[in-house]
Amino acid sequence: MEEQSKNSLRHIAELISQNKNLEEENIKLQQQLEEISNERDKYKTLVNRYKLEKREESVKTKKEVNVLRFRMATVLYADAEGFASISEDMDSGQLVDNLDEIFIELGKILEKHELKNLKSIGDSMLGVGGIPHKNITNPIQVVLAAVEMQYYLNMIQKTHQDDRIWKLRVGVHTGPVIAQLSGRKKINYDLKGESVNLATRIRSYCEKGNILISESTYELVKDLFQCEYYTRMPVKYKGDMLLYHVKGIRPQYSLQKKCIIPNRTFIIRFGLIQFTDLQELMLNKLEKELPEYLHYHNIKHTIDVVTQVELIGLGEDLNDSDLLLLKTAALFHDSGHILGYDDHERFSTLIAREILPDYYYTQPQIDQICELIMSTQMPPKPVNKLEEIMCDADLDYLGRSDMIPVSTLLYRELREISKIKSWNEWNRLQIKFISNHQYFTKTAMSLREVNKQKQIERIKKLLESGSEG
Repeated sequence: MEEQSKNSLRHIAELISQNKNLEEENIKLQQQLEEISNERDKYKTLVNRYKLEKREESVKTKKEVNVLRFRMATVLYADAEGFASISEDMDSGQLVDNLDEIFIELGKILEKHELKNLKSIGDSMLGVGGIPHKNITNPIQVVLAAVEMQYYLNMIQKTHQDDRIWKLRVGVHTGPVIAQLSGRKKINYDLKGESVNLATRIRSYCEKGNILISESTYELVKDLFQCEYYTRMPVKYKGDMLLYHVKGIRPQYSLQKKCIIPNRTFIIRFGLIQFTDLQELMLNKLEKELPEYLHYHNIKHTIDVVTQVELIGLGEDLNDSDLLLLKTAALFHDSGHILGYDDHERFSTLIAREILPDYYYTQPQIDQICELIMSTQMPPKPVNKLEEIMCDADLDYLGRSDMIPVSTLLYRELREISKIKSWNEWNRLQIKFISNHQYFTKTAMSLREVNKQKQIERIKKLLESGSEG
């Protein structure tokens, strides 16, 4: 019994000790739980703060993205006049339905000229050119659309007995605008700014059946359209704005000289103006995508060739159509370096065929441009006048005073891609190439041939001295 009692006491002592240890562990566990809870609260606070900051940043970014500013857009505001002349025996409901159909067709005309039809409410509509894609041709496109709209309405008018119904007034102004974007699947543009207000005011000065444009629009379209001074419109803080009446396309630029539909000459002139936008697109592309080792075949060379084809082309008395083909080919002729060094001419034609349809180039034009690009393959073997000009412009540097430093850039380029080993080897190749080279056009011969012979002598001296220029 005494032994059992001792065992019980030892067991109780062990239980007490274990219980004490459990209490201490429990205290430690509680402390750890409190620490974890505190850390969790801190974490939640940081997460919530981060989410709030991201939400604010998202809202801010959304606001910034949804408001676009355009330095040059052309706003068209038009309304239909004629309801006052509706007599009692006319079906007003039918006339309103007809007006809706008319404005649907007017909207299609805007879209055909790649303009935005922003609003068509009742008997008025608001359109704009130059958004969302910035371009230099939007004043021409808007005025061209306005002329077509008036022509369409005149044709509709002939179906009515009373010719006073359905007269359109059009006001046009070119200037900066702010566009507020909304919508997800279909982007809507809410246009704001002084240019919108001015187009609306100009329309109020316009007589029925006419097109009235601001002075800023006039300066940009006067070479292609018949315009005559109409009146002055006071503008707050700016004085008077001159307004001009557009009578139509200039006869020499219209089919059958009827001043309504543009002819081929108009389209070529339009293409030469639009070339500025195409050139900006391509030079940006070349700047971003050309490899860094292209010390010679870079943007500067492309600009040089574009300049020279125009200079030689003018010297050879080319027409605007051929100049447009040459300048476009020059702009694209080395773009293929983006895809590869060897066979870059063929790559250049692929890039041209992908981009040019978006700039109204026809398939025959594109085919001819690609032939011009391929004519720059070495050695040059042109088969017609345009290819001769293209080849002369591409190798224009051979007869320029800066030939040595330019050729040094080509040497660096070829050496970096392991196509040439030494400076002396390069100079020997140059002497052979330049000695066998000839300019094909009279203009290039008169400008460069004499100086080219001097360059041969300079290279021979560099070869003898072993100098790199």
